[in-house]
Amino acid sequence: MQQQKLFFEEEGYLIIEDLLSSQEIKKCQNEIESLHLQCKDFLDKNDPRKNHFQMEPFRKEENCDDELPILRKIERTRDLSEVFDQLAKHPHLVKAVQNLIGENLLLFRSTLMLKPAFHGSAHGLHQDSAYWPMEPPKLVTVSIAINDATTENGCFKIIPRSHKWGLREWGGIARRHDAPITDRDDVDPSDQVEVPLKAGSALLFHSLMVHGSGANLSPKPRNTALYAYFSSDVRYKPQSGKSMQRTFPVIAGLNGQTELTLTSEES
Repeated sequence: MQQQKLFFEEEGYLIIEDLLSSQEIKKCQNEIESLHLQCKDFLDKNDPRKNHFQMEPFRKEENCDDELPILRKIERTRDLSEVFDQLAKHPHLVKAVQNLIGENLLLFRSTLMLKPAFHGSAHGLHQDSAYWPMEPPKLVTVSIAINDATTENGCFKIIPRSHKWGLREWGGIARRHDAPITDRDDVDPSDQVEVPLKAGSALLFHSLMVHGSGANLSPKPRNTALYAYFSSDVRYKPQSGKSMQRTFPVIAGLNGQTELTLTSEES
């Protein structure tokens, strides 16, 4: 555990093989299918929960052959799915994150990133903390492969040790497969390292780690359960005009609390 922590602090990331069992992987895969059906139902009924679902921006048609929507991502999965709510609390995952940032863990984000077969857009290079109202920017993002993540279907690409660069601005993330992976002149895309993962394995990385991913033009989807955790010493600092308070789920510690409301110190 100490070696893992030292590696994470130096390189900015950590890979955990076989986090999930084959039964857990299958359960998650089935739940993703159910969420696509939910999305179709929400869209048909104009249910406000449809806003949790984002369509793939560069899809060639509205739906797949099975008439289900072609989705780029699903936000706030813990509010939509018991399976993915519980996955955020997986004991092996919680232990690994606690080793990196401490016993008290809060959940900032629960998302499914979906790179649908033939349609999945590329993700431009960026730092997660460039888009998140949390200070200091030292959250841990966890990406759990729900199916095999390969070069062909758009696995993660990272720039090791880039979490030491400091916070930068990055612009839009979703990009066409033939678009530049970054608009910044001071970042060399050749510094990227691909991180293929077999289903059930996880990539943990610092929220200042520069990362992106390729497009998926292959016949195999690349689905990822993504969570972001932070410790109780991180503060909520929203942009002007946003709510000064936000309530976060407590995943571990904090004397057994189930949630914690953070109030910005600025008014």
